[in-house]
Amino acid sequence: MPKRVLLVEDEPNIVESLRFLLGRAGFDVEVQANGREGLRAARDTAPDVLILDVMLPEINGLEVLRQLRAEDCGQALPVLMLTAKGQREDRDRAIDAGADIFLTKPFANADLVSAVQSLADGRPG
Repeated sequence: MPKRVLLVEDEPNIVESLRFLLGRAGFDVEVQANGREGLRAARDTAPDVLILDVMLPEINGLEVLRQLRAEDCGQALPVLMLTAKGQREDRDRAIDAGADIFLTKPFANADLVSAVQSLADGRPG
């Protein structure tokens, strides 16, 4: 049975790219385009890995992550934060909020697939 990835990303080109890459790597990918729906989906579907953009409509990714980490259903969920904001303080905020891995856009396809595979296999970043 394929591992399930929840991708919360509002940029259509990134969504298309990641769906293709992760699908080719054997993952089943669900997509939500805003923080509110991403939070709902993470609670309702219990994915194996969450890929979360920081800059999202409605609720930003850091707040989504903080809320999930405060709930039983989200404490052990492996999370990869994906963002165009690559400053050290952005990375520190993501890690403080509970991210397991932090990658900046643009990213190397192989690095992203490898990170998701590691998280899905229970090997945090």
